[in-house]
Amino acid sequence: MSETATEVLFYHLERQPLEKVLPGLLERTLERGWRAVVQSGSEERLEALDLALWTYRDDSFLPHGTRKDGLPEHQPVYLTTGSETPNGAGVRFLVDGAVAEGHTGFVRIVYLFDGHDPQAVELARGQWRAAKTAGCSVAYWQQDGEGRWSKKA
Repeated sequence: MSETATEVLFYHLERQPLEKVLPGLLERTLERGWRAVVQSGSEERLEALDLALWTYRDDSFLPHGTRKDGLPEHQPVYLTTGSETPNGAGVRFLVDGAVAEGHTGFVRIVYLFDGHDPQAVELARGQWRAAKTAGCSVAYWQQDGEGRWSKKA
């Protein structure tokens, strides 16, 4: 593992769907000068996210691409169902049941999971334990009643 432990964040989605939360997190990632990989657990979800990132706001879009678009090394945000990181991303987002193969090589790993899905919650708990065992810094975020994110652990 590198000198600095990877930071692993868990976002417990209860009030907003992934398509509403992910764009803001990706915007903040790009503002920091980092590239991102978004790994989905299914091709169907990947296609939905691809569309959502182009249309999530009338006045903006997030520059991104998939394997189908070519030139993955030039994509600030790369969408995939696999473990590759062709764009040299510092941040890996894992959604829809995707899990990290390891905890090194990234500044940050971010799990976003549906709090209304017991299987997703259990998977996130397992990934929390794995990240702690790997010596990563971990944090758990949950939305409050007004939709603001609050660090719970």
